[in-house]
Amino acid sequence: MLYCDYKHSERGIMKEYNKPYTEVVAALLWDGERFMICQRPAHKGNALLWEFVGGKVEPGETKEQALIRECWEELGVTVSVGDVFFETEHEYPDIYVHLTLFDAAIVEGVPEKLEHNDICWITRDEIDNFAFCPADSAILKAIKERQ
Repeated sequence: MLYCDYKHSERGIMKEYNKPYTEVVAALLWDGERFMICQRPAHKGNALLWEFVGGKVEPGETKEQALIRECWEELGVTVSVGDVFFETEHEYPDIYVHLTLFDAAIVEGVPEKLEHNDICWITRDEIDNFAFCPADSAILKAIKERQ
């Protein structure tokens, strides 16, 4: 995990922070008009909130490699990684994250709850029925706006 004095934000503003800075990746997996969300386990931070499958980029990994690994570890599926759908930054009380959401597709396997409390496929219209992790708010707005 990196600790940085300054980070260049997507708006070109320099921010000072003195907490762990973490690169995180996630997958936007579609099945027709529905996309996959996963409910975090009760024993982890942001317990029982919903998120996109993914996780931290480990040293030496590309973002794409990290996403493939995370989907395998968390869902038991192999994915192909497409283009970046959205990037955002979020400051939690204990960590600062840069989140990259990729369009992705399952190419092998059936999703299993290997790490998450639950898995759900939802439509854009159902987003407001779920409590998501704070870092996902800008992403969810973008999903609602894109047709």
